[in-house]
Amino acid sequence: MEIAIEELTARLGDEGLTVVDVRTAGEYEGTRGNACDPRQGHIPGAVNVDVAELAACASVEEVQALIGLATGVEVVAYCHSGSRSALAVQILRAAGYEARNYGGSWHEWSSHDELPVEA
Repeated sequence: MEIAIEELTARLGDEGLTVVDVRTAGEYEGTRGNACDPRQGHIPGAVNVDVAELAACASVEEVQALIGLATGVEVVAYCHSGSRSALAVQILRAAGYEARNYGGSWHEWSSHDELPVEA
């Protein structure tokens, strides 16, 4: 299940939703982004958990410790183009989270100048 940019934009700051950026720390911080993206940084309020770290977790407890949230929480994952976040969503769902993928991810978000960005 995916979330569209319109719903994500409307729900920014919603305490019932956690946005997880599964890109590398450099991409999240805006220091190592892709040239095809008009802006660098991350969606405001997003927490950064690299998908490689997430995939290395051997148990539900390790995933929960890495994410820092109890299971049952609604989570939206995004990356650059939706591929890494699709994997993250599978891992998060297996760990008990209500996870959805933002398929447009950073590539789509960064191309909308009216949307906020943090770096």
